[in-house]
Amino acid sequence: MEKVGNGMAEETKSGILLETGTNEIEIMEFTIDGNLFGINVAKVREIMMSAPVKPMPHTHQAVEGIFKPRDTVITVVDLPKYLSGREHEHKEKDLFIVTNFNQMHVAFRVDSVVGISRISWKDIQKPDSTISGGADGVATGIAQCGEDLVNILDFERIVAEIAPETSIQISEVEALGARDRNSSPIWIAEDSILLTRMIRESLERAGYTNLRTFPNGAELWEALEECVQTGPVDDQVALVITDLEMPQMDGHRLTKLIKMSPEFKHIPVVIFSSLITEEMRRKGREVGADEQLSKPEIGHLIGILDELLKRDRGNGKGE
Repeated sequence: MEKVGNGMAEETKSGILLETGTNEIEIMEFTIDGNLFGINVAKVREIMMSAPVKPMPHTHQAVEGIFKPRDTVITVVDLPKYLSGREHEHKEKDLFIVTNFNQMHVAFRVDSVVGISRISWKDIQKPDSTISGGADGVATGIAQCGEDLVNILDFERIVAEIAPETSIQISEVEALGARDRNSSPIWIAEDSILLTRMIRESLERAGYTNLRTFPNGAELWEALEECVQTGPVDDQVALVITDLEMPQMDGHRLTKLIKMSPEFKHIPVVIFSSLITEEMRRKGREVGADEQLSKPEIGHLIGILDELLKRDRGNGKGE
Protein backbone atom coordinates (compact mmCIF):
# COMPACT_ATOMS: atom_id res chain seq x y z
CA MET A 1 0.00 0.00 0.00
CA GLU A 2 1.77 3.10 -1.24
CA LYS A 3 2.25 6.11 1.05
CA VAL A 4 1.04 9.38 -0.42
CA GLY A 5 1.16 13.07 0.34
CA ASN A 6 -1.20 14.99 2.58
CA GLY A 7 -3.05 17.13 0.05
CA MET A 8 -6.77 17.74 0.50
CA ALA A 9 -9.16 20.28 -0.91
CA GLU A 10 -10.75 22.68 1.58
CA GLU A 11 -14.23 21.85 0.40
CA THR A 12 -15.75 18.48 1.17
CA LYS A 13 -16.94 16.23 -1.60
CA SER A 14 -20.44 17.73 -1.39
CA GLY A 15 -19.11 21.26 -1.83
CA ILE A 16 -19.85 22.29 1.77
CA LEU A 17 -17.03 23.78 3.80
CA LEU A 18 -17.45 22.52 7.35
CA GLU A 19 -16.65 25.09 10.01
CA THR A 20 -14.04 23.86 12.48
CA GLY A 21 -15.18 22.67 15.89
CA THR A 22 -18.92 22.48 15.17
CA ASN A 23 -18.99 18.72 15.88
CA GLU A 24 -20.37 17.96 12.42
CA ILE A 25 -19.42 15.28 9.92
CA GLU A 26 -20.32 14.38 6.35
CA ILE A 27 -21.04 10.70 5.81
CA MET A 28 -20.84 9.13 2.35
CA GLU A 29 -23.41 6.33 2.19
CA PHE A 30 -22.78 3.27 0.03
CA THR A 31 -24.37 -0.13 -0.40
CA ILE A 32 -23.17 -3.72 -0.27
CA ASP A 33 -25.72 -6.49 -0.89
CA GLY A 34 -28.54 -4.02 -0.27
CA ASN A 35 -27.19 -2.91 3.12
CA LEU A 36 -26.24 0.70 3.91
CA PHE A 37 -22.74 1.52 5.13
CA GLY A 38 -20.90 4.79 5.60
CA ILE A 39 -17.49 6.44 5.52
CA ASN A 40 -16.36 9.89 6.62
CA VAL A 41 -16.11 12.09 3.51
CA ALA A 42 -12.80 13.40 4.85
CA LYS A 43 -11.33 9.96 4.14
CA VAL A 44 -12.54 9.89 0.51
CA ARG A 45 -10.30 11.06 -2.30
CA GLU A 46 -12.61 10.14 -5.20
CA ILE A 47 -15.21 7.70 -6.53
CA MET A 48 -14.31 5.70 -9.63
CA MET A 49 -15.93 3.07 -11.81
CA SER A 50 -14.37 -0.30 -11.05
CA ALA A 51 -11.45 -1.23 -13.28
CA PRO A 52 -9.37 -4.32 -14.05
CA VAL A 53 -7.12 -5.25 -11.13
CA LYS A 54 -3.76 -7.02 -11.22
CA PRO A 55 -3.71 -9.81 -8.59
CA MET A 56 -0.81 -9.84 -6.11
CA PRO A 57 0.54 -13.01 -4.47
CA HIS A 58 0.73 -13.61 -0.71
CA THR A 59 -1.83 -10.99 0.29
CA HIS A 60 -4.88 -11.02 2.53
CA GLN A 61 -7.84 -12.87 0.97
CA ALA A 62 -9.83 -9.64 0.71
CA VAL A 63 -7.11 -7.86 -1.28
CA GLU A 64 -7.97 -8.06 -4.98
CA GLY A 65 -4.65 -6.65 -6.11
CA ILE A 66 -3.54 -3.31 -7.52
CA PHE A 67 -4.49 -0.92 -10.30
CA LYS A 68 -2.80 2.21 -11.57
CA PRO A 69 -5.00 5.20 -12.44
CA ARG A 70 -3.10 8.34 -13.39
CA ASP A 71 0.34 6.90 -12.51
CA THR A 72 -0.57 6.08 -8.89
CA VAL A 73 -0.49 2.45 -7.78
CA ILE A 74 -3.47 1.77 -5.50
CA THR A 75 -4.33 -1.37 -3.52
CA VAL A 76 -7.89 -2.62 -4.07
CA VAL A 77 -9.83 -4.25 -1.22
CA ASP A 78 -12.92 -6.34 -2.00
CA LEU A 79 -15.05 -4.90 0.80
CA PRO A 80 -18.03 -7.26 0.23
CA LYS A 81 -15.69 -10.25 0.52
CA TYR A 82 -14.00 -8.80 3.60
CA LEU A 83 -17.31 -8.27 5.38
CA SER A 84 -18.94 -11.58 4.43
CA GLY A 85 -15.90 -13.86 4.26
CA ARG A 86 -17.11 -15.36 1.00
CA GLU A 87 -16.66 -14.75 -2.72
CA HIS A 88 -18.70 -11.87 -4.11
CA GLU A 89 -19.61 -11.52 -7.78
CA HIS A 90 -17.94 -8.51 -9.34
CA LYS A 91 -20.36 -6.47 -11.42
CA GLU A 92 -19.70 -4.03 -14.24
CA LYS A 93 -21.34 -1.19 -12.30
CA ASP A 94 -19.32 -1.74 -9.11
CA LEU A 95 -17.54 1.33 -7.79
CA PHE A 96 -14.17 1.96 -6.17
CA ILE A 97 -14.14 4.35 -3.21
CA VAL A 98 -10.56 5.62 -3.27
CA THR A 99 -9.54 6.67 0.24
CA ASN A 100 -6.70 8.71 1.69
CA PHE A 101 -5.87 8.16 5.36
CA ASN A 102 -2.84 7.05 7.38
CA GLN A 103 -0.88 8.66 4.50
CA MET A 104 -2.03 5.90 2.13
CA HIS A 105 -4.33 5.45 -0.84
CA VAL A 106 -6.58 2.36 -0.71
CA ALA A 107 -9.57 1.62 -2.97
CA PHE A 108 -12.58 -0.28 -1.59
CA ARG A 109 -14.97 -2.08 -3.95
CA VAL A 110 -18.66 -1.37 -3.22
CA ASP A 111 -21.95 -1.94 -5.06
CA SER A 112 -23.12 1.67 -5.26
CA VAL A 113 -22.82 5.11 -3.67
CA VAL A 114 -26.10 6.58 -2.43
CA GLY A 115 -25.12 10.10 -1.43
CA ILE A 116 -23.76 12.31 1.33
CA SER A 117 -25.43 13.33 4.59
CA ARG A 118 -24.23 16.11 6.86
CA ILE A 119 -25.00 15.27 10.50
CA SER A 120 -23.79 15.94 14.04
CA TRP A 121 -21.46 13.49 15.74
CA LYS A 122 -24.16 13.40 18.42
CA ASP A 123 -26.30 11.50 15.90
CA ILE A 124 -23.73 8.69 15.76
CA GLN A 125 -24.05 6.03 18.44
CA LYS A 126 -21.44 3.49 19.43
CA PRO A 127 -22.77 0.02 18.51
CA ASP A 128 -22.99 -2.57 21.26
CA SER A 129 -20.84 -5.68 21.09
CA THR A 130 -23.59 -7.79 19.49
CA ILE A 131 -23.50 -5.50 16.44
CA SER A 132 -19.86 -4.45 16.32
CA GLY A 133 -18.42 -7.88 17.07
CA GLY A 134 -16.70 -6.66 20.22
CA ALA A 135 -12.98 -5.90 20.15
CA ASP A 136 -12.62 -7.59 16.76
CA GLY A 137 -15.57 -5.82 15.12
CA VAL A 138 -15.46 -3.35 12.26
CA ALA A 139 -18.53 -1.28 13.10
CA THR A 140 -17.37 1.96 14.68
CA GLY A 141 -20.75 3.70 14.85
CA ILE A 142 -24.41 3.72 13.82
CA ALA A 143 -25.48 7.00 12.17
CA GLN A 144 -28.99 8.37 11.79
CA CYS A 145 -28.96 9.84 8.27
CA GLY A 146 -32.47 11.10 7.59
CA GLU A 147 -34.74 8.08 7.94
CA ASP A 148 -31.90 5.59 7.42
CA LEU A 149 -29.60 3.91 9.92
CA VAL A 150 -26.12 3.71 8.43
CA ASN A 151 -23.40 1.40 9.70
CA ILE A 152 -20.12 3.36 9.87
CA LEU A 153 -17.19 1.05 9.23
CA ASP A 154 -13.83 1.26 11.00
CA PHE A 155 -11.63 1.53 7.91
CA GLU A 156 -8.48 1.92 10.02
CA ARG A 157 -9.29 -1.40 11.67
CA ILE A 158 -9.84 -3.04 8.28
CA VAL A 159 -6.52 -1.81 6.87
CA ALA A 160 -4.69 -2.74 10.09
CA GLU A 161 -5.89 -6.34 9.71
CA ILE A 162 -5.15 -6.55 5.99
CA ALA A 163 -1.72 -4.89 6.25
CA PRO A 164 -0.49 -4.92 9.89
CA GLU A 165 2.77 -3.25 8.89
CA THR A 166 0.85 -0.04 8.13
CA SER A 167 -0.53 0.25 11.67
CA ILE A 168 1.07 1.17 15.01
CA GLN A 169 4.34 -0.71 15.48
CA ILE A 170 5.55 -1.62 18.97
CA SER A 171 9.04 -1.95 17.45
CA GLU A 172 9.17 1.86 17.20
CA VAL A 173 8.82 2.02 20.98
CA GLU A 174 11.39 -0.70 21.58
CA ALA A 175 13.86 1.21 19.38
CA LEU A 176 13.77 4.08 21.89
CA GLY A 177 15.68 1.91 24.36
CA ALA A 178 15.51 2.07 28.15
CA ARG A 179 13.29 4.85 29.47
CA ASP A 180 12.35 6.22 32.88
CA ARG A 181 8.84 5.68 34.21
CA ASN A 182 6.55 8.70 34.00
CA SER A 183 3.39 8.94 36.13
CA SER A 184 2.03 12.12 34.54
CA PRO A 185 -1.72 11.55 34.03
CA ILE A 186 -2.45 11.27 30.31
CA TRP A 187 -6.01 11.07 28.98
CA ILE A 188 -6.75 9.48 25.60
CA ALA A 189 -9.93 9.85 23.50
CA GLU A 190 -10.08 7.12 20.82
CA ASP A 191 -13.16 5.26 19.60
CA SER A 192 -11.42 2.28 17.98
CA ILE A 193 -11.07 -0.55 20.49
CA LEU A 194 -8.11 -1.97 18.57
CA LEU A 195 -6.24 1.33 18.35
CA THR A 196 -6.98 2.20 21.98
CA ARG A 197 -5.35 -1.07 23.00
CA MET A 198 -2.35 -0.50 20.73
CA ILE A 199 -1.82 3.10 21.89
CA ARG A 200 -2.10 2.11 25.55
CA GLU A 201 0.36 -0.76 25.15
CA SER A 202 2.82 1.47 23.29
CA LEU A 203 2.73 4.26 25.87
CA GLU A 204 3.02 1.82 28.76
CA ARG A 205 6.09 0.27 27.13
CA ALA A 206 7.48 3.80 26.78
CA GLY A 207 7.19 4.26 30.56
CA TYR A 208 3.91 6.16 30.80
CA THR A 209 2.07 4.45 33.66
CA ASN A 210 -0.89 6.74 34.38
CA LEU A 211 -3.24 6.44 31.40
CA ARG A 212 -7.00 6.91 31.21
CA THR A 213 -8.93 6.14 28.03
CA PHE A 214 -12.31 7.34 26.75
CA PRO A 215 -14.32 6.03 23.75
CA ASN A 216 -15.19 9.54 22.52
CA GLY A 217 -14.60 13.23 23.15
CA ALA A 218 -17.90 13.71 24.96
CA GLU A 219 -16.99 11.33 27.77
CA LEU A 220 -13.53 12.84 28.16
CA TRP A 221 -15.03 16.34 28.31
CA GLU A 222 -17.55 15.24 30.94
CA ALA A 223 -14.73 13.77 33.03
CA LEU A 224 -12.76 17.01 32.69
CA GLU A 225 -15.69 19.02 34.00
CA GLU A 226 -15.89 16.67 36.97
CA CYS A 227 -12.22 17.38 37.74
CA VAL A 228 -13.13 20.94 38.74
CA GLN A 229 -15.31 19.50 41.52
CA THR A 230 -12.97 16.75 42.72
CA GLY A 231 -9.67 18.56 43.19
CA PRO A 232 -6.79 20.33 41.44
CA VAL A 233 -7.12 19.74 37.69
CA ASP A 234 -3.36 19.41 37.17
CA ASP A 235 -3.22 16.50 39.63
CA GLN A 236 -5.73 14.59 37.51
CA VAL A 237 -4.75 15.34 33.91
CA ALA A 238 -1.46 16.62 32.50
CA LEU A 239 -2.06 16.06 28.76
CA VAL A 240 -4.82 14.99 26.37
CA ILE A 241 -4.41 12.85 23.24
CA THR A 242 -7.41 12.81 20.94
CA ASP A 243 -8.51 11.16 17.73
CA LEU A 244 -10.58 13.23 15.29
CA GLU A 245 -13.35 10.80 14.26
CA MET A 246 -15.44 9.79 17.28
CA PRO A 247 -19.16 9.33 18.00
CA GLN A 248 -20.87 11.97 20.15
CA MET A 249 -18.00 14.49 19.99
CA ASP A 250 -15.09 14.70 17.57
CA GLY A 251 -11.52 15.72 18.35
CA HIS A 252 -11.76 19.23 16.92
CA ARG A 253 -14.80 20.01 19.06
CA LEU A 254 -13.11 18.55 22.16
CA THR A 255 -9.95 20.56 21.54
CA LYS A 256 -11.94 23.75 21.02
CA LEU A 257 -13.83 23.26 24.29
CA ILE A 258 -10.61 22.61 26.22
CA LYS A 259 -8.80 25.62 24.78
CA MET A 260 -11.79 27.95 25.34
CA SER A 261 -12.04 26.96 29.02
CA PRO A 262 -10.19 29.04 31.66
CA GLU A 263 -9.80 25.91 33.80
CA PHE A 264 -8.37 23.66 31.08
CA LYS A 265 -6.79 25.81 28.34
CA HIS A 266 -3.28 25.29 29.73
CA ILE A 267 -3.55 21.49 29.25
CA PRO A 268 -1.58 20.37 26.15
CA VAL A 269 -3.78 18.71 23.51
CA VAL A 270 -2.25 16.38 20.90
CA ILE A 271 -4.39 15.36 17.92
CA PHE A 272 -3.36 11.83 16.84
CA SER A 273 -5.39 10.89 13.78
CA SER A 274 -5.32 9.09 10.44
CA LEU A 275 -6.74 12.26 8.86
CA ILE A 276 -3.85 14.67 9.33
CA THR A 277 -3.68 16.62 6.06
CA GLU A 278 -2.69 20.23 5.43
CA GLU A 279 -6.34 21.26 5.66
CA MET A 280 -6.82 19.30 8.88
CA ARG A 281 -3.67 20.89 10.31
CA ARG A 282 -5.16 24.29 9.62
CA LYS A 283 -8.36 23.31 11.39
CA GLY A 284 -6.38 21.93 14.31
CA ARG A 285 -4.48 25.19 14.66
CA GLU A 286 -7.76 27.10 14.58
CA VAL A 287 -9.07 25.23 17.62
CA GLY A 288 -5.77 25.50 19.50
CA ALA A 289 -4.18 22.04 19.26
CA ASP A 290 -0.63 22.03 20.63
CA GLU A 291 0.54 19.27 18.27
CA GLN A 292 -0.96 17.22 15.42
CA LEU A 293 0.42 13.86 14.35
CA SER A 294 -0.60 11.31 11.76
CA LYS A 295 -1.20 7.70 12.74
CA PRO A 296 0.57 5.35 12.95
CA GLU A 297 3.67 7.37 14.00
CA ILE A 298 3.75 6.14 17.60
CA GLY A 299 7.47 6.82 18.07
CA HIS A 300 6.94 10.43 17.04
CA LEU A 301 3.97 10.67 19.42
CA ILE A 302 6.08 9.52 22.36
CA GLY A 303 8.73 12.13 21.52
CA ILE A 304 6.06 14.83 21.45
CA LEU A 305 4.66 13.70 24.82
CA ASP A 306 8.13 13.80 26.33
CA GLU A 307 8.66 17.35 25.08
CA LEU A 308 5.26 18.73 26.09
CA LEU A 309 5.35 17.24 29.58
CA LYS A 310 8.93 18.42 30.09
CA ARG A 311 7.88 21.92 29.00
CA ASP A 312 4.97 21.96 31.41
CA ARG A 313 7.15 20.82 34.30
CA GLY A 314 9.51 23.64 33.41
CA ASN A 315 6.58 26.04 33.70
CA GLY A 316 5.80 24.78 37.18
CA LYS A 317 3.01 22.39 36.17
CA GLY A 318 2.69 18.64 36.59
CA GLU A 319 5.29 16.66 38.47
